[in-house]
Amino acid sequence: MRAILERGAVPIVLGGDDSVPIPFFRAFEGRGPLTVVQVDAHLDWRDELHGERNGYSSPMRRASELPWITGMIQVGLRGTGSARQAEVDDARAWGSRLVTAREVHDHGIGRALDLVPDGGAFLVTIDCDGIHPADFHSLSAPAPGGITFYDVVDLIRGVAAKGRIAGLDIVEFGSAYDLPNGIGATTCARLVLTAIGAMIQSGQLARR
Repeated sequence: MRAILERGAVPIVLGGDDSVPIPFFRAFEGRGPLTVVQVDAHLDWRDELHGERNGYSSPMRRASELPWITGMIQVGLRGTGSARQAEVDDARAWGSRLVTAREVHDHGIGRALDLVPDGGAFLVTIDCDGIHPADFHSLSAPAPGGITFYDVVDLIRGVAAKGRIAGLDIVEFGSAYDLPNGIGATTCARLVLTAIGAMIQSGQLARR
């Protein structure tokens, strides 16, 4: 990750579980301040789970410990059992802005975009289970509800229009559940293309 950043490239990371965003965030040391924009069904503020502090349910807690990450907007929350009240309280006390999937359904993705600061630099992290299972069924732990594919597209475009996307990761894609038509892989690819296109349209990346 650091080698990619040193070349002046925008890293796009695909694959893996909740352990992947943690080194992704850590690689940006000295490149802040950064705001994390997360799509996820789950809060991910557990300090540890079964003794593991750098994996499942912990990436946002680990991000909050990094001094170069100064803001956090979490979108699509709805998964029960992913956090206890203590984790919700810790997230809010740190300053994370929590936007539930129900709020997006009721008020549109603008509810989240209104919280994105103008002129910032952003790490966009997408856990695929944040997306409604009707749009993305290739999941090991699907949860009812969720935001739509177009909500995520509009969120990415809105973030790029407001500032600079410093990096993107997409995790928790369950390839074993993507049969028979590969819609999950196609969805991930289109989100990557959306991000690249949005960065070009905003002037962050040069047209070639």
